[in-house]
Amino acid sequence: MSDEAIEAKTEKKAGKTRAEKQAEHQNRIKRTVVACFMGIIAGGLSFYLSGDVDMATGLQPTAIIGVILLLAGIVFQKHIFMLTRVDYMELRGKDWFYQGFMTFTLWFMTWTFLLTSSVL
Repeated sequence: MSDEAIEAKTEKKAGKTRAEKQAEHQNRIKRTVVACFMGIIAGGLSFYLSGDVDMATGLQPTAIIGVILLLAGIVFQKHIFMLTRVDYMELRGKDWFYQGFMTFTLWFMTWTFLLTSSVL
């Protein structure tokens, strides 16, 4: 690498102030909290809107509604970001994957806990 490229790289890394780093960290925390709450809400709605649980199998007859609610929860996050003034335009593919994964994880855990408690 040339000296100019190395200098440009070090300037790029050192360009953020402490306040900018804190603001970015707070935005990441907001995004994670939104993903977690959307997963919990989608899991609860999936349980209550998918019908009664079959006691023999522990499954719900219209479980596809739960998957649709999960997808709606992931998509609806963009609108929540608009309301909370989080810059969603800076999010890249891996950030949206993280948002979707966190929502899926909490959706799955919530729905599983509710299904398990209703069978017992």
